[in-house]
Amino acid sequence: MKILILGGTRFLGPALVEAAQARGHELTLFNRGRSNPGMFPQLEQLRGDRNPDEGEGLKALAQGEWDAVVDTSGYLPQYVKASAEMLEDQVKQYLFISTLSVYADRNTFYDESAPVLPLAEDQVGTTRVSGATYGPLKVLCEQAAEAAMPERTTVLRPGLIVGARDNSDRFTWWPERIARGGRTLAPGQPDYPIQVIDVRDLAEFAILCLEDGHAGTYNVIGPRHNVTMQEFLHGCKVVLGSDNTFTWIEDSFLLANQVGAYVELPLWLPREGQPYGRALFAKGVEHGLTHRPLGQTIVDTYQWSQTRAADHRWRGGLAAEKEATLLAAWDKQGS
Repeated sequence: MKILILGGTRFLGPALVEAAQARGHELTLFNRGRSNPGMFPQLEQLRGDRNPDEGEGLKALAQGEWDAVVDTSGYLPQYVKASAEMLEDQVKQYLFISTLSVYADRNTFYDESAPVLPLAEDQVGTTRVSGATYGPLKVLCEQAAEAAMPERTTVLRPGLIVGARDNSDRFTWWPERIARGGRTLAPGQPDYPIQVIDVRDLAEFAILCLEDGHAGTYNVIGPRHNVTMQEFLHGCKVVLGSDNTFTWIEDSFLLANQVGAYVELPLWLPREGQPYGRALFAKGVEHGLTHRPLGQTIVDTYQWSQTRAADHRWRGGLAAEKEATLLAAWDKQGS
């Protein structure tokens, strides 16, 4: 197949390239050339901007023909609309990478038929992607792609994407922290369920959807079997061979001490009486979604992280000094 990728040189893009190349497909990348411009010099590279009014905009796409396009970089519906409408006669299938954040209620068990978020009345027409608008804007992006290519659009809704090249550190920090060993702050409830998807599993499923012509919407998340926070942390300890002891600290204490959920302590979301929710992904599994062992993802992520510069600025994770202070305060409260 000839596959066009909108993006392609940050995190998911390289995994898509590698998955497609492994199966013998021909690739073209379209991006601004700002992130890792020297990556994949052997591939056809088209330069432009998702904003059709910025610079050369989408002009570089005007002449090509591809079997499919993968949109990894669509956050605003007007940009997705522009690219999908331009390509509607040049590609057979449009695969859009969306998010589980589109769902209106994630404190329950939900599949692809669950209600999605509307954009608030005072946010209609916004071009600002924030925590409040990210999910609703992705809903509108999905609709824009489907409107341009009805019955030829595939929507993949991943949750937290993890693995090598993930500079968000929303998962990477935990293997790094546990590899250091010692007494470790464990947040919230041990039975809190976690859901992540290895970037390679997402990429391989995306390519499979193109090869098989799957249209429709799929939740793309894992692990294959339910994993709790406790199982994840102990799994990190086992596969990395460290000597951690875990001290579980309640949500209320962490919040009272201004600990940032999900960023400062990755994967931790305080429940505050809310039930645990889970995205259901049986539909994807029926169509070929596979999951490598979580232990393999942990090890591979840690090994990649070790290749980064020693002065790498962590975008997620708890500073060692703050962790020690919190543990001491917790002990004092307990005594």
